Amino acid sequence: MCGAKAGGPDASTIKPGETTIQGSVTRDGEPVAGYVRLLDSTGEFTAEVPTSATGQFRFYAAEGTWTLRALVPGATADRTVVAQKGGLAEVAIAV
Repeated sequence: MCGAKAGGPDASTIKPGETTIQGSVTRDGEPVAGYVRLLDSTGEFTAEVPTSATGQFRFYAAEGTWTLRALVPGATADRTVVAQKGGLAEVAIAV
């Protein structure tokens, strides 16, 4: 199960007890707008959200190993993250 709020994360919307994966996408240290995809451990597409104007994103996901794929104009980048049940995984993706 996965859900996301479009427009980027707001700390007040973190759901206590939920497994949360969030972070930001940057290029040369500056936030960049685009999309982030959540892929399961086999590489299958699970969800996609747009980043906020400040490059931020958030997913609520099951525990396990996930791949985040940032898609921005002219670039893509993948990052692997291990989400712990009920935990918060912070991920910085530089493209």
